[in-house]
Amino acid sequence: MRHYLLALGMLSFSFLNAQTPATSAAQVEAGIQAKAQLTETSLVKNLPFTNIGPTVMSGRVVDLAVNPNDPTEFYVGYASGGVWYTNNNGISFSPVLDNSPTQNVGDIAVDWKNGTLWVGTGEVNASRSSYAGIGLLRSDDMGKTWTNMGLKDSHHISRILINPNNPDEVVVGVAGHLYSTNAERGVFKTVNGGKTWNKVLFVNDQTGIIDVAVDPNNFNNMYASAWDKDRKAWNFRGSGAGSGIYKSTDAGNTWTKVSVPNSGFPTGEGVGRIGLSVVDANTVYAIHDNQDRRPDMGGGRGNGGLTKNDFKGMAKSAFLSLEDSKLNAFLRENRFPQQYQASNVKQMVRSGSLEPEDLALYLEDANSQLFDTPVIGAEVYKSTNGGKTWKKTHEGYLDDLYYSYGYYFGMIHVDPSNADNIYVYGVPILNSKDGGKTFKFIGGDNVHSDHHALWINPKKPGHLINGNDGGVNISYDDGKTWMKNNSPSVGQFYAIQVDNETPYNVYGGLQDNGVWKGSSTNTESTRWQASGQYGFESIMGGDGMQIQVDSRNSDIVYTGFQFGNYFRLNLGTGDQKRLSIRHKLGERPYRFNWQTPILLSPHNQDILYLGGNKLMRSMNQGDDFEAISGDLTTGGKKGNVAYGTLTTISESIFQFGMIYTGSDDGLIHLTRDAGGSWTNVSSGLPNDLWVSRVEASKHKKARVYASLNGYRWDDFSPYVYVSEDFGATWKNISSNLPASPVNVIKEDPKNMNVLYVGTDNGAYVSVDRGQSWHPFSEGLPNVAVHDLIVHPDASELVLGTHGRSIYKADVSMLQAISADVMNSVVIKGLDPINHSRRWGASFGKWYDAFEPEVTVDFYSPAAGKATVTITNAAGVEVQRMQVQADKGFNTMNYDLSMSSKAQKALSKDKSAGVYPAQNGKYYLPKGDYTITIKAGGSSASSALSLK
Repeated sequence: MRHYLLALGMLSFSFLNAQTPATSAAQVEAGIQAKAQLTETSLVKNLPFTNIGPTVMSGRVVDLAVNPNDPTEFYVGYASGGVWYTNNNGISFSPVLDNSPTQNVGDIAVDWKNGTLWVGTGEVNASRSSYAGIGLLRSDDMGKTWTNMGLKDSHHISRILINPNNPDEVVVGVAGHLYSTNAERGVFKTVNGGKTWNKVLFVNDQTGIIDVAVDPNNFNNMYASAWDKDRKAWNFRGSGAGSGIYKSTDAGNTWTKVSVPNSGFPTGEGVGRIGLSVVDANTVYAIHDNQDRRPDMGGGRGNGGLTKNDFKGMAKSAFLSLEDSKLNAFLRENRFPQQYQASNVKQMVRSGSLEPEDLALYLEDANSQLFDTPVIGAEVYKSTNGGKTWKKTHEGYLDDLYYSYGYYFGMIHVDPSNADNIYVYGVPILNSKDGGKTFKFIGGDNVHSDHHALWINPKKPGHLINGNDGGVNISYDDGKTWMKNNSPSVGQFYAIQVDNETPYNVYGGLQDNGVWKGSSTNTESTRWQASGQYGFESIMGGDGMQIQVDSRNSDIVYTGFQFGNYFRLNLGTGDQKRLSIRHKLGERPYRFNWQTPILLSPHNQDILYLGGNKLMRSMNQGDDFEAISGDLTTGGKKGNVAYGTLTTISESIFQFGMIYTGSDDGLIHLTRDAGGSWTNVSSGLPNDLWVSRVEASKHKKARVYASLNGYRWDDFSPYVYVSEDFGATWKNISSNLPASPVNVIKEDPKNMNVLYVGTDNGAYVSVDRGQSWHPFSEGLPNVAVHDLIVHPDASELVLGTHGRSIYKADVSMLQAISADVMNSVVIKGLDPINHSRRWGASFGKWYDAFEPEVTVDFYSPAAGKATVTITNAAGVEVQRMQVQADKGFNTMNYDLSMSSKAQKALSKDKSAGVYPAQNGKYYLPKGDYTITIKAGGSSASSALSLK
């Protein structure tokens, strides 16, 4: 599905807009400390979250660190899913970054002699969701604890090199901010293990270091590649004169530029991302994303066919004299709607309602200029004299490697045992046995596209470990066959949806891994490999986007991939229909966001809304659409990224046709008459920020919530608002939320005082409608939460994270909270439990005894000791426990055993059913019981029934 991607990095534009100030490193650090403090006192810090997967599609790998003496032991860094460790060749993994404030990874390095692990935070692939980091982290205990070693304003760290003879000497490449300029970029070096750093190479405040490579035989000899880039929400310049290759011969203390004019390596504005690999003192390879244009080899298609550029400046008379057959061929090839044929198009031109140039404008969007003027793209260069001169290794172009988005790739590797055996990758992974003259594809059936990391066994040629957008693959035969090692839950979800089945299903759209559907009760294990039935199934390819499920028939699902490519699926029959939304001839193309919003009307499930720069509506399940608005954005900006697009849609449950929209350029609009008229209700909100969510209240007709996101300005402030008057005025309710961009706000469907937000660094809840916020933490790492939803019947909160797949939690107690019970103990009601004589028994001598357990959830008005008693129907106390309770929501596990005192008293009655289990414990017999909890000067009771 990569052909549908927006290709970036090929045009250079300059904009005069005043940019929102980037959040400072001090503000980011203060936000981290604030979240840690909030977590300590959070009312919900004990509310447990469970990860339900999925795992098989994995997420984007950015780096690998493999033990050279035992390659079954290695670490994997995921772009936004943390660092994971295996010592059994990838059969299983354990997370090691969960105790840190971030899961965003750029590079990892390990001092295998001493066990020290370094993590450079912040992904360097410059993607839409390449999240910023918090500096350089170090662990001396395999990830149990982490220390921030500085470079806190680096945002994106590309490479960490450790001197094998002196682990205190470390060289670090820093790419710097993605959306703003900053000084903390370049090459940094420490000689005291990170206590202090020296900036040893700096180009300018928009040029960072994207790669650093070292001579495997001499740490003094190293190369660094600088990347001059500038990303905005509407444009990405991925090349510039600041890009180039530098060399150091004194372990990074001083640097000299070697990609200079007459060196043979490209120079100038077209120099893009560069990857490096050093063989020895003389030999070094570089892969370069050349953004210079390919030479024009003679216009047209070469077959006499028309191109869109032919119509630019074409006179009316020339157009009318075109052969109908040629004009019809052009219209068909460019997918003009069937209503446009040569005869009626000519009539439109003849009458003056259309100009010939309109046929070209009809096709031009943010992508068109890129593909009309293709860049040179990926090239491999080699130097055999230590970087003094360079020569391209191959003839022609390496087509279909980067396509036109080299910002996402840029690595080259040389087999340590064979200097002519090199590996490069982008969308595919390629291998050359002749030093880069020719290449062959070495991907396999279960190898995902989009490759970012590779390790080559120096002691066993052909043993490869590969990291890509679909996880980890291992090959022992140089890519002929691969095995997949995807047990971590590291899926990067954009959107989440649920249906009303029992148990309900969860749907999610992922970065580059399509759309998946699975049961909310899914438990990740390897059992499915024996049964052949995995808990989730793929229902759409590409980059998975938003999902809507027909509430009348959950087989009817609307979903799709990037830039408004949506389908209506019938999962029962397998039928699918592409939703066709085309503008009229004479109009410019609609603009569709990468994550195009869709919404089924809560009033009529035949009505589907879809947002471009206008709001589209279908009255017949997507069979056809009409625009029910004008442009609801500021009109877009000149650039190579679709911008000036709708990002969110919400229709009030109180009134059909009362619809809010939000755009990527900061506008919120409201219609109360189904699109007949629209009002801009953005007054009072910050300008130019991405409206990440607008949410019409389910409890008050005039109430609406909105979250705005400054990520694309490197502004990490939280922006959350509520309006009580249909958006006429807004109140800031971000309150005590720490610094982190907000992706979503949702109102609880049962309790209007309970609000949830998902940020780039976790999820929060408010029980007082935004006056204060409490972070979730139990079972949930500091990971980006892109979307969330509360299932109205199951009372479960489902989080779609961008890096750790899907989590869920029971929020029924939150829904029951109100101001009048905040000073009292509250116990969640318990479902009846089936009694079993197998309690305490083993299925064989090789197995542990099965022990029952019931989870008791309760709210305590104060921290301290809580006394828990269980009494039977006769009022006899059968168990008493003390637990340490925190103020807020607590969870305790009870194994249904009796106290020795109760056991002795009740066992005298032979009919009581009290008997010792195989493990020596006495369990409660069948019957009705009462659990009472006393805490903070209050008490409450709940029934417990054993059937």
